[in-house]
Amino acid sequence: MHNETLLDIYRFIVEKGDNGICVVDSTGKLIIQNKKMRELQGISDEEFEKRRALEIVGFNMEKGGLLRVLQDQQPILNVKTTFWNQKGQEVTLISNMYPLYSQDELVGAVEFARDITQQENMMYQPLRRYNEPLTFEIITAVSAVMKKVIEKAKIVAYSRMPVVLVGESGTGIDMIAEGIHHELREKNDMFVTLICTRDEKSVQSQLEKYIVEKQKVTFFAERIEYLSMGVQEKIVELLEKHTEHNHVLIASVGEDPFDLIQKGQLSKELYRLFSDISIYVPALRNRKEDIMPFVEDYFNRHRESYGSVIKGLTEDVKEIFLNYNWPGNLKELEVLLDDISSLITNETLVEVHMLPAHFKWKIQNIESPKNRDITKSDIFVVMNKNDLRPLDIYMNEVEDYYISRALDLFDGNVSKTASALGIRRQSLQYRIKKYTESKTSPDERLE
Repeated sequence: MHNETLLDIYRFIVEKGDNGICVVDSTGKLIIQNKKMRELQGISDEEFEKRRALEIVGFNMEKGGLLRVLQDQQPILNVKTTFWNQKGQEVTLISNMYPLYSQDELVGAVEFARDITQQENMMYQPLRRYNEPLTFEIITAVSAVMKKVIEKAKIVAYSRMPVVLVGESGTGIDMIAEGIHHELREKNDMFVTLICTRDEKSVQSQLEKYIVEKQKVTFFAERIEYLSMGVQEKIVELLEKHTEHNHVLIASVGEDPFDLIQKGQLSKELYRLFSDISIYVPALRNRKEDIMPFVEDYFNRHRESYGSVIKGLTEDVKEIFLNYNWPGNLKELEVLLDDISSLITNETLVEVHMLPAHFKWKIQNIESPKNRDITKSDIFVVMNKNDLRPLDIYMNEVEDYYISRALDLFDGNVSKTASALGIRRQSLQYRIKKYTESKTSPDERLE
């Protein structure tokens, strides 16, 4: 095969892949940035050509990612990054970056970026409340690192000092915050969550309403870096004005607060008010020994609430769970268990064929002998009687998977996806809403 033919094949693969790809040479000059990466960054083809002419490097280069790869000649894996692109859209990526060699000589670095924006938005939902106070005693974590997190959190509670909780969405930070509230020696009257990823005006008005209360309040400001600097400064004024009330202040951020301050996303004064101590809550992929206790606790509660006989996972499914990297952390695991348990009848163990189609698609590249039979072409194929399930459930699953993949291919753009599927935009929105509501418990829909 001729070199030109091979180049055409490589170009096709790079441009048609689902991952964003960025390549720089050994000096940091931008060589390749495929269409998917340009879409994620929100830049047009014309803007891309300008960047290339000015030798502007890829997004992660600005954060030291590709630069560190060039300097250290070592890969950097599973880097999670959230940013606002050129079109003002919030995007979350997981990137793998590698050095590139030709005849043992370093010639550049490459980044492969996977878009998990939709998944990340889902992970902002708090973990299930279980209709009881979230105390440290009901947190199922057994890893040494999480035991240290809880130990530090108890010290915070005993001293009533302000604290910043640092970690990715879905890790259980909201449980740690509420655990601190219930661990207070001198009990507070209320626990108020300020969800900063939503309307910042409502966050400010909530704070203004409760901060003047004579009752003692535990304020949990979730992801404060999403507030505009103007609102952050107003919150600083409010907190400094009402110090006499002895409220407890807890905040969370998604990454290192010093990096956020440098990038202008976090007010130094606001951080100072919360920063008597910082507690880092690790991602689930870095404490996989916490996976099975969470699963066991989930099914214990399922048996108590619904009278099911489910006991746990088969060894095959356990291995799949322990090899998967859980980018959505505990919240992703909980949502998956919700999907599985909704189909449980008289089964006592979850088997591979019971895993939802969307999850089978995610795990097909996991290097595990236990899931070698899961491929793109057979996730909906009925191989034996165990694969059979009610037709309406099967068809809904197929539709959900197909729409989810279509939305991924069009970066969540509803209009383009509806056009490609040959249906009206309103019809697609209805299907998305129906799918989203099916993943939410009745109690959550009432909140």
